[in-house]
Amino acid sequence: MTGLAQLGWPEFFGTWSLQLGWLVPLLLVAVLYLHAWSRAGAASSVRGWRVGLFLAGLVLTWVSVASAIGAYAMALAWMHMVLHLTLIMVVPTLLVLGHPLTVIVEAFSGPRRERAERIMRGRAVGALLNTVTGTVVYSVTIIGTHLTGFMDQMAMSESLMVGEQVLYVVAGYLFLVPLIGEEPIRSDPSYLWRIGLLVIGMIPDTIVGIVMLQTDRDLYPMYSSMRPDWALDPVRDIQTAGALMWAGGDGGMMFLAIGLAVAVVSSPRRRARMVGSWLEGVRSQTLVTHAREAGVTTETSADQLDADSDEALDAYNRMLRNLSQHEER
Repeated sequence: MTGLAQLGWPEFFGTWSLQLGWLVPLLLVAVLYLHAWSRAGAASSVRGWRVGLFLAGLVLTWVSVASAIGAYAMALAWMHMVLHLTLIMVVPTLLVLGHPLTVIVEAFSGPRRERAERIMRGRAVGALLNTVTGTVVYSVTIIGTHLTGFMDQMAMSESLMVGEQVLYVVAGYLFLVPLIGEEPIRSDPSYLWRIGLLVIGMIPDTIVGIVMLQTDRDLYPMYSSMRPDWALDPVRDIQTAGALMWAGGDGGMMFLAIGLAVAVVSSPRRRARMVGSWLEGVRSQTLVTHAREAGVTTETSADQLDADSDEALDAYNRMLRNLSQHEER
């Protein structure tokens, strides 16, 4: 690492390596994804813009490790943090929005498609792709790779460094699939719970960010020993990385939460599932019950009344007015 030129804009944009160990698998994934998507043809529910996002996620993965970001990640802790945030947050977001699991299912037809759907909704996949597993894996990954001796061990092993990068993509994907994805899997939480878990996801980012930002000692002595002479002071470098983790991690989660809230507001289908099926059932039953008690004067019977219909809402509003008048008396 001591042979790296001092980082500047020319070095940042001009430092590249082929990274065949990443390029070949990523190209293979891209080919398989496009082949599966093309098999569904016009019947595919995955639109072209989602395909573009998935491919962009693969490209960004390679760019992250092949550009100056990857090259200088072992020389500067703050650049290492840029790599981490890209691999665990930005890349998985693009991959999840590409709906790869839906693409896989829709590549089949007939009995084979039914079998694929059963597998996706089965217990094995369900145990892996759910909110609990995703949150735990994400939190353990963030905390375990920054607040333990892992960074020093990784600095001494190239295979461990590559494994760390793969882990970040996997951890981010597992965390985000049940939250911002709409895939044919067993886990399908309410959108309010999804938004809440994105906020909860800020906790490990905040913990790590604050610890690194407030440190007054070198947390990674073995990692720092490989730094070039022109690099920042180790403590200052780690503090800068901590600030990036805190601001970038929390900011990214908040961006996703706001984006998900906007998607819910703009979609009647998502709005209907905002609070979950149980609460939605209670709400619907309450409206229909009050409509029945108030007497429905239309041709629709109270038992068949839609909870979101004008009749049900009018009956509910009359009930509220009666309660208000009773309290005034």
